[in-house]
Amino acid sequence: MRTVLLTGFEPFAGDATNPSGDAVARVAEEWDGPERLVVEILPVEFDRAGRTLTELIATHHPDVIIATGLAGGRTGITPERVAINLMDARIPDNAGAQPVDMPSRPGGPAAHFTTLPVKAISAAIADAGAPASVSYSAGTFVCNHAMFTALDSTDRESQRAGFIHVPYASENAPEGQPSLPLADIARGLRIAIRTTLDVETDAAYAAGTIS
Repeated sequence: MRTVLLTGFEPFAGDATNPSGDAVARVAEEWDGPERLVVEILPVEFDRAGRTLTELIATHHPDVIIATGLAGGRTGITPERVAINLMDARIPDNAGAQPVDMPSRPGGPAAHFTTLPVKAISAAIADAGAPASVSYSAGTFVCNHAMFTALDSTDRESQRAGFIHVPYASENAPEGQPSLPLADIARGLRIAIRTTLDVETDAAYAAGTIS
């Protein structure tokens, strides 16, 4: 039986909720297989998030690892294409740590490219009626660190790993912020899982940017 590891994050920066954590919890509630789904809510802490993710991968040997997090201000669901080996925190994490200009793994590569079929995922989510696009920057906060750690901890030949940013959930988005209903976010994540499991080769279409 194939195993999928799906993670979200706890609230941070004063928010009462985090749509990534709420959405993966909903995916878990509604999951009907046939694959085994392991769901975890990660702390928004550089050290603990990285260690927890590494331990989960070592314990469960998942075939697919999809970490998710909030990108406030984005209008759709955005699979990330690249994680950089850099921690440069604009604000402290939930443990008060604020690394600046530090690598996620000293001596590691400058970046890791996702092994998820991000173009196929984006197209499938859009076809289902939710806004989605490929993103080329996972930032430099805990989300990027989690993505880099996941890719640094997996076998690229046998495991597919990556990160998906989601917008605020409409149910509790700050005033003026773009958002999607939580049900749509959860549906998008289910589509991402199924696409990753079923699509061997990523789609080939222009999804780059000019800025």
